[in-house]
Amino acid sequence: MATTASPTTLETLFLIRPEGRIGYEVAGHGPLVVLVPGMGDLRSTYRFLAPALVAAGFRVASVDLRGHGESDTTFTTYGDAETSCDVIALIEELGGPAVVVGNSMSAGSAVIAAAHRPELISGLVLVGPFVRNGAVSAMQRIILRVAMAPLWAATTWKAYMPKLYAGQRPVDFDEHRGHVVASLRRHGYAKAFSLTTRADHDAAEACLPMVSAPTLVVMGAQDPDFPDPAAEASWVADALNGQVAMVADAGHYPHAQQPGVVSPAVVTFLNAMNARA
Repeated sequence: MATTASPTTLETLFLIRPEGRIGYEVAGHGPLVVLVPGMGDLRSTYRFLAPALVAAGFRVASVDLRGHGESDTTFTTYGDAETSCDVIALIEELGGPAVVVGNSMSAGSAVIAAAHRPELISGLVLVGPFVRNGAVSAMQRIILRVAMAPLWAATTWKAYMPKLYAGQRPVDFDEHRGHVVASLRRHGYAKAFSLTTRADHDAAEACLPMVSAPTLVVMGAQDPDFPDPAAEASWVADALNGQVAMVADAGHYPHAQQPGVVSPAVVTFLNAMNARA
């Protein structure tokens, strides 16, 4: 598997939603896989995984979260449930079912979608997944809200991103971070990001017992968002009767930090899932 990203020339398409548009791109032919980034990120976070999936014979849709990237900032609400509705609408638009790959917050959205529309979700790949709320004090919530206030959210996120990439960073980390920060500095996008950081994951946790889709949990061994990444990955996998792929020398974005490990693991999981089906 290649571990370098190729420049994308794919056309940006738009999914029309009641309050705005969701930007996405599609490449390849075969069973559908939908790639959903975490909050504060762009669909280009999958710049390594998407080509690997296309080469393996999948049709791949990479989507921007509402209020991020090329999606609109006209939405009034943001979070796990809202993203799950956008994902469901995109799969219906493209013709499902689909495997959903969700990173961070979007893993919770993928769980909600799989619980409510099981006929549309054939499998889940949850990367650095937030599917439940962590132990956060009231003071920590206040600090986070202040730190992610729209006026300086882009600056805060730029400074925090290197911590999330604990372990090996992608060769183009600085370039990718530059794109993310520039995107946040556009009018209205910092506010949308700030609202997204207030997402609650209780709905995702409540949906875990309702999910029957085959699941792969991918976790960076140095993910700083979890006190014990391996324990969290095991807990999520047990809740979903899934399997775990721990990724050494990687933090919250193992798909971008260790594509030579993660891409083959995801392809193997998808092929095995399709063989069983």
